[in-house]
Amino acid sequence: MMNRPQNPEEGQNIRSDGENLSRTSKLPAGGVVLLVLVGLLAAALIVIYRLSFSMLETNKSFQTLKEENEALRINISEIYSSWFTEGFVFEDLTCLKCEAGWEPHGGNCYYFSTSKSSWTDSRRSCTDLGSDLVKIDSREEQMFLEIRVRDLMENDGEKFWIGLTDSKEEGKWLWVDGSPLNKSLSFWMPWEPDNQNITDPGGEDCGGMGKKGGADDLICWFDQDCDLHRRSICEKPALRSFWHPL
Repeated sequence: MMNRPQNPEEGQNIRSDGENLSRTSKLPAGGVVLLVLVGLLAAALIVIYRLSFSMLETNKSFQTLKEENEALRINISEIYSSWFTEGFVFEDLTCLKCEAGWEPHGGNCYYFSTSKSSWTDSRRSCTDLGSDLVKIDSREEQMFLEIRVRDLMENDGEKFWIGLTDSKEEGKWLWVDGSPLNKSLSFWMPWEPDNQNITDPGGEDCGGMGKKGGADDLICWFDQDCDLHRRSICEKPALRSFWHPL
């Protein structure tokens, strides 16, 4: 049986068909890539949208908090101003600080010595600590000191020097800052000051305080020989730090 000769055109058609088939087989792969790219683009757009929305909500929340904070600040400022207008005293907003070993009271710091020395040496010890012997300016301060002293006294002989003396002129009592004693604000015991000269011919020129067990109506001052060794009370202003609500 003889084979029929191949027509060149048929061969060309076969090649052409082959090319067509090859091209047709490549189209689906390109479509898949395109679909993947479109999907990725869509996903990116969704992420960008969500991020933008989230940022918008965050900005709104931040703005709301900022407005609320500003409103609160204004409200506090108005209250603070009204307090000043109405004459409120800001003791609660003032932080009084004293060094270790010192006790705060009424804007001052007090040191109750554990050692005993003469009135002059006691004052020198106070000045070495940046203070001076106590000056009593009010009944309330006397009450504070009287209560503290009675608790610290082990016996009635453990009295405390205060910053009061008439060494310059007998009977003219002065505080350590040079100011005269206000007689309406003094707490001498009924028989004091008596200026006894039993131990010193010069008399008793230095003031002290203290009565074991407590004093009636805070009366517990006395005058004594300045060379006697007593404990002492030092006083200095407290360190102030003012809290401002704004």
